[in-house]
Amino acid sequence: MTAAVEPTLTKALLADTTTVRLRPRYEGSNICTWIGFKHVNYLVEEAVLIHFAQSGVPARQLYEEYGLGLDVVGLDTRILHAFHMDDEAEAEVVPDTSAEDGTLGFRVTVRVDRDGSALKAVTSKVRVSLRTDSYLDLPTEAPAELARFTVARLGTHEGAAEEAGACVAADAVLAAGGDEAAVLGALTEGRNAYAWKWNITYPYCHFTERLQMSGYLRLMEEAKDRFVLDRGISIKTLLDDRKWIPVVPRSAIRIVDEALMEEDLYTVYTVEEIFKDFTYTSRMDCYVVRDGRLTLTATGRIVHGYAVIENRRDWHLVPFDQRVLGALAGKPGSGS
Repeated sequence: MTAAVEPTLTKALLADTTTVRLRPRYEGSNICTWIGFKHVNYLVEEAVLIHFAQSGVPARQLYEEYGLGLDVVGLDTRILHAFHMDDEAEAEVVPDTSAEDGTLGFRVTVRVDRDGSALKAVTSKVRVSLRTDSYLDLPTEAPAELARFTVARLGTHEGAAEEAGACVAADAVLAAGGDEAAVLGALTEGRNAYAWKWNITYPYCHFTERLQMSGYLRLMEEAKDRFVLDRGISIKTLLDDRKWIPVVPRSAIRIVDEALMEEDLYTVYTVEEIFKDFTYTSRMDCYVVRDGRLTLTATGRIVHGYAVIENRRDWHLVPFDQRVLGALAGKPGSGS
């Protein structure tokens, strides 16, 4: 049974387009005045949250009145033009939920002013689940109009099972009582990958218990940093040697299960493809240990390239040289 509520609760949420003016956070400007992909995705998330609020169902009300946590469970974002510190952008959120969907869908377009013209800078597809809170009280009955988007646990998305095969060898190591190093070795064996274990801290979580999408974005950024450091081409190394910076034209993450505060999370970053010496695609898979086995909680992909800093304002893309190509391809000693 679901609680009877007014039939217009989701009318605007599912039908109306909203626009909002936003500015990227100062924290996201790490090199010169350019804004990194993580904070671009934060703009997308903020635009969706404002869409909920303007539609009459803000995240706070959903949680406090109905016991529903608003969880972004899918992000697929393309960055077409770079953001700079102090840019003011306009974000347009268009509902994109079909009658069969079990998650709320949105298409987000972010435009930025350049020389008097509005450029389409970002496009993103976003999926949202409403997760019943059971941490503080008994689950609350969901309003009827929200019932099909409400889940007792995150992770009912299509495609999750196909990614889970990568941890079969690591499961065998766990079952045999292997330590952290042995599990990490099994996760990366035979793959062009880097992995590490991390205990989930509360600043990465929300709704009192679980890792949120912004936390996975931070992990994806860290995974790249750890990978290139391991290969001898760290961010600072290429900055100091040649003023190269990493750039991200696309990133995508899906949450396929829940990861809880203070659980150990195994993150695997795997280079899958190097395209024409200009970009490379990596996959990130995140696992927790449940019942003696690794459980996939999130999976995603990110496309990286490199740009050379021309001055404090400008940069341009550059092709990979043999040193970088060798390091990305995993050739021994190539990053030194």
